[in-house]
Amino acid sequence: MAEAAPGSSTTSRVVLLILRVFSFVLLLISLIVLAVNSGTMESDVGTLKIHFNDVYAYRYMLAAIVIGFAYSLMQLAFSVFRLLMANGCLGGDCGVLLDFYGDKVVSYVLATGAAAGFGVTTDLKREFEIAGLDFGDKFYQMASASASLLFLAFVCTAICSVLSSYALPKKF
Repeated sequence: MAEAAPGSSTTSRVVLLILRVFSFVLLLISLIVLAVNSGTMESDVGTLKIHFNDVYAYRYMLAAIVIGFAYSLMQLAFSVFRLLMANGCLGGDCGVLLDFYGDKVVSYVLATGAAAGFGVTTDLKREFEIAGLDFGDKFYQMASASASLLFLAFVCTAICSVLSSYALPKKF
């Protein structure tokens, strides 16, 4: 068997750290965009205002973002610690399993949150147009932007998941 290059472990840790930073930033921006998203419509009856938390799928999307954000923050701290301490107390089997299973679970949560956001945005736009309600494109564009950022965070976490799976055979 060929041995890995001496710096490959450090290189993979740096790549994981960069991906976790990207995921963290994308989730933060997605959270902000979703939280400020609202739409207003003037009609004969009065003013109708919709906010993201009026829609259950957007609430699920928010929950997925918060879960991913917390996990990314935790993994970011662990990654920096491991990078600085080389083989610290989290460098053992427990750390590898946490990375592997955590990345898998969180990536699925992020993917389903993004899918819920895309789906409900499309459905809401169509249903409101059929009902003659027009909240303007800003509401839908911001919701789609938040879902897109959530999807990109999923991609970063999924790549981390693949990279963390490479560490399993080395430990077990």
